[in-house]
Amino acid sequence: MSTTEIRFSGFGGQGIIRCALITGEALALHDDKFATMTQSFGPEARGSACAAQLVVSDDRVLYPYITSPSVLMALSQEAYEKYYVELCDKGILIVDEDLVKLRGEHPNLVVWRVPATRFAEGLGNRLFTNLVALGFFTAVTGVVTADAMKKAIPGWVPSRFLKINIKAFEKGYDHGVQCMSGKSAS
Repeated sequence: MSTTEIRFSGFGGQGIIRCALITGEALALHDDKFATMTQSFGPEARGSACAAQLVVSDDRVLYPYITSPSVLMALSQEAYEKYYVELCDKGILIVDEDLVKLRGEHPNLVVWRVPATRFAEGLGNRLFTNLVALGFFTAVTGVVTADAMKKAIPGWVPSRFLKINIKAFEKGYDHGVQCMSGKSAS
């Protein structure tokens, strides 16, 4: 990997910014990579559009903004609609299959669908959706190792919820590994 540009997107309250922060820390502190993160969100605390951009590289990152993302994780319809057109050819699109309806086929993209919200609800709370999605992202992209992600999570979730957040991450990761072995991307 030389440079990979990633956009995490959804709506405020889904933990989108936290996804980028966890991934950035995992890469920079535990996977010996360089990473920069920028974020954008609406003025409302919850429910408005939200995105975080991560530039990952084996060398120092000289320009911290994404120009042509190769990975997009979209956890809301609005995020998908707004950002999928920016993905580079053969880019990876990850969507929550229960919240995002795709606009037709995307033959120039690798599309992965994950029931992140449904899995989180099965774990007891939809607030774990971001960790389920992050586990899935880790499995299907190979950008960061699962071990590095698990090391980064404790600094970003309350300690009393650490165990369930790790479980959510593992649920998404295991589902991603299973999908990869079945090659069920579009």
